[in-house]
Amino acid sequence: MKNLTLRQLRYFEALFRHGHFGRAAEASAISQPALSVQIRELEASLGLPLFERGPRQVRPTAFGQEFAPRVRDILRRVDDLGDLARAAQDGLTGRLRVGIIPTIAPYLLPRLVRGLARAHPALDLDIRETITPRLIEELSDGLLDTAIVALPVSEPSLVETPLFSESFVLVRPDSDRGKPMPPRDRLHEMRLLLLEEGHCFRDQALSFCDMASARPRHGLDGSTLSTLVQMVGAGIGVTLIPEMAVPVETRSAPVVVDRFPDPQPARTVGMIWRRTTPLADRLTGLSGVIRQSLTAP
Repeated sequence: MKNLTLRQLRYFEALFRHGHFGRAAEASAISQPALSVQIRELEASLGLPLFERGPRQVRPTAFGQEFAPRVRDILRRVDDLGDLARAAQDGLTGRLRVGIIPTIAPYLLPRLVRGLARAHPALDLDIRETITPRLIEELSDGLLDTAIVALPVSEPSLVETPLFSESFVLVRPDSDRGKPMPPRDRLHEMRLLLLEEGHCFRDQALSFCDMASARPRHGLDGSTLSTLVQMVGAGIGVTLIPEMAVPVETRSAPVVVDRFPDPQPARTVGMIWRRTTPLADRLTGLSGVIRQSLTAP
């Protein structure tokens, strides 16, 4: 068997994760034919196929399924060597892979990027926006260095560091302006519009409203807070959004924003990273920089 290359293993991991040559090639910043050649050379070196090729999707073979976790372990250890070198340097430099959930990214990233650029000008941010379960998986697989999510995530292998807390607000159609704020125990009777399954904000809203996730509802499951607020403006129902989203999402919709009486529904936003990462001390310091950037005018 010929020597396997790290490049081939990274291309394999990308194809395994995306299940599509085009998307894997885009994620790897190479052409699709070049990625296909590398995968075929890897399979030829191993003497076994790693994927079943279909017209629209590729699926790992049984051998590919067994091969994948070992490849991830190798790549994670290689990346840890790079992290170890970065941790030995003065200051945080080079690429930092940061994950962030969609209910935080549009509202936090502008200030976060500006603050980090001032504190660490040599830092190259690589941002990945997706839902919490995928961020945890990619963090555990070594594809991310840290992630900004709603806490707690309760994963023993991850460190959690709070950044700030914020309240949720109720968004109603503008026609409800001046009407009394509905009590919490009446929200389950209203047409509550929520994010689709997989978003932690959905679960937090359901918990506050004393509604089970499996409860049949008539309404809308949206993929973004923007969609939910626009639907509220159209008179379809009501929704909950985090305080940080109010200036952005309500400026172009005919809605009214109401704040709940104490105790208000809220979430804690924080950073998470692997307990084993050599960058732990630097990430702890980075969390302080992020807190300062969020409180700066």
